[in-house]
Amino acid sequence: QVQLEESGGGLVQAGGSLRLSCAASGRTFSTYATGWFRQAPGKEREFVAGISWNGRSTNYADSVKGRFTISRDNAKNTAFLEMNSLKPEDTAVYYCAAQNYGGAAYREQDYAYWGQGTQVTVSS
Repeated sequence: QVQLEESGGGLVQAGGSLRLSCAASGRTFSTYATGWFRQAPGKEREFVAGISWNGRSTNYADSVKGRFTISRDNAKNTAFLEMNSLKPEDTAVYYCAAQNYGGAAYREQDYAYWGQGTQVTVSS
């Protein structure tokens, strides 16, 4: 089993940037696909970005393409979500998820492990 902890959230002005981190512990992170999801107030949780276990495939929601970048550093057991040109509609709690030997999946059910989330607030 792998434990995930997100960090890096905060308050930023529109047009600004944030870098979220997802630190994994408990198992060898290099075999886990990682996904980022978000949930805004009053809305369902939605897919943001995913990266396959081997890092060869990435996948992004249309709403963040060209602005967000997902990456991973297996040596640090950490995945990242670089968020640029942030918009107020990006405001949400961002969750990290992982699945052993997974692909860059966009469905919640494709991920077995989840973090507690980190709040991102973008002011206009």
